[in-house]
Amino acid sequence: MKSELTRRDFLKLSTLGLGSLAFRPYFGSVEDLDNGELARVAIKSVSIYSRPSDKSIILYQRYRDELINIYETVVSDEGPEYNPVWYRVWRGYVHSAHLQTVRISLNPVLPVAPEPRQIAEVTVPFTEASINNRLTGWRTLYRLYYGSTHWITGIEKGPDGSTWYRVNDELIDMDYHIPAEHLRPIPPEELTPISPYVNPELKRIEISLSRQMLTAYEGDKVVLNTKISSGLPDSNVYEDGKVSTNTPTGKFNVQLKMPSKHMGGGELLYDLEAYILPGVPWCCFFEPVTGVATHGTFWHTNWGTPMSHGCVNMRTEEAKWLFRWTTPIAPVDKIDKGGRGTQVIVS
Repeated sequence: MKSELTRRDFLKLSTLGLGSLAFRPYFGSVEDLDNGELARVAIKSVSIYSRPSDKSIILYQRYRDELINIYETVVSDEGPEYNPVWYRVWRGYVHSAHLQTVRISLNPVLPVAPEPRQIAEVTVPFTEASINNRLTGWRTLYRLYYGSTHWITGIEKGPDGSTWYRVNDELIDMDYHIPAEHLRPIPPEELTPISPYVNPELKRIEISLSRQMLTAYEGDKVVLNTKISSGLPDSNVYEDGKVSTNTPTGKFNVQLKMPSKHMGGGELLYDLEAYILPGVPWCCFFEPVTGVATHGTFWHTNWGTPMSHGCVNMRTEEAKWLFRWTTPIAPVDKIDKGGRGTQVIVS
């Protein structure tokens, strides 16, 4: 069972030693985080406006990975129409598009290392993944974000002397380490299939690019209907191997499911602006040529408008539901599961 700490408790624990601060994120002063829901800035910067409107005066900026207190959610009459959700914050308002609502929750450590692996989710706004080798010692490799998922393969002592998990990255075929309290191992009962006794032929997913909506059916019954963000429009024709950001249209089937996927580049560098996305959660790949999938999203919440490199971005909790509902059924300890599964119609 997850052990939830207050923000004040977390910050006290985070500042116990200077050695710890070298490898663990620090989330600002206690006074800054005492009130309201918490959100992380998910892009380089966001503007704080005087009113919930992008036509009002810009008061100041907040920057990538800073945490903001949300005091109120406002649906603005001034839009934008596809996503009129704004947040009231200190001295003003910020549009919700590029803020990820987060929590700060620490977790008990597994008593023994999982065999062979266990999927887990990040439960703090972000954590730092570090690697260790004899030449350079410990160094930070990636920043991993709230809601992203990662495969725990071992339990070891980290660079600050506390318990860290060894995590395997399937894209770069490398192990790195994360503070154990920052990951929540997901129990198998949380990943049981949804509607497993429904005839798989009666399940289908319809994605409307014009409406930016995904609807899941069991026969004629709607079981999920939600806004998504599909691929950015791209009219170019590429002959050099570059892939269009359009989401392909047509009839497909889920062909591969992965609870965690390192998307983007696999460069071994600490660059917060690079297109490097370890731990993209709850992926259902349905287009085999370019690898288009439905999946959870931690880098924006701008539902209702195209945002992606071709995939179908979803709220993480809804992508997890879809992962459990679709076929083929994925074993809880397997990196991937292939097979002809649920029909996907994109139009």
